[in-house]
Amino acid sequence: MNGYIAYYRVSTDRQGKSGLGLDAQKKQVRDFISNGNGTLTAEYVEVESGKNNDRPELAKAIRQSQLTGNKLVIAKLDRLSRSLHYITSLAESKVDFIVCDLPGCDQFTINLYGALAQRERELISTRTKSALQASKARGKVLGSPQNLTEDAAAKGRVLGVEARKQKADEFAEKVAPIINGYINDGLSLNQIARELNKDNILTARGKAGSWTPTAVKNVLDRLAA
Repeated sequence: MNGYIAYYRVSTDRQGKSGLGLDAQKKQVRDFISNGNGTLTAEYVEVESGKNNDRPELAKAIRQSQLTGNKLVIAKLDRLSRSLHYITSLAESKVDFIVCDLPGCDQFTINLYGALAQRERELISTRTKSALQASKARGKVLGSPQNLTEDAAAKGRVLGVEARKQKADEFAEKVAPIINGYINDGLSLNQIARELNKDNILTARGKAGSWTPTAVKNVLDRLAA
């Protein structure tokens, strides 16, 4: 059964308090999830202008989706944003999301908004491949171990370590608000690990139900460093 995290947005505080517009969004999302035999695991409500891309509640919804693997569901595309730049940046966050009134407007379709940038990257890649092929035609050996000096190999190992460290740091920052919340509640490392597993929060390796007290401590140590 698929899990979903709902994001709603209303434009004014009055609409948020009265339910004007919010109730319709909730019904649309819940009907969509029900028709697909899914489960609504969390809801986030934003009271914000569509022109303002500073969305703390959306940031929380995205982080929860990243940590649990649940899909982000939105009633209408204009409830997300009117900004093309913001929509494409959401696609780049790798969060799988669905728009109820545009069921065909999935992650793939949203990515089409970034088609021009993608096309530019493809052209760069094509030019690079052409340059390599021209070098090969001139007799230069490509990809040969002889071309990989000891210094280059050492630099490659360093870059690999830095990339893994950056990925671990990014994960720690995402899960930090949840862990810090449990710490503020007075929970021990063992209790926090149990709560994370109960909430289906994925580990750094993308596994559910695999949190241990040591893993929690590793995240805290990384944040402290």
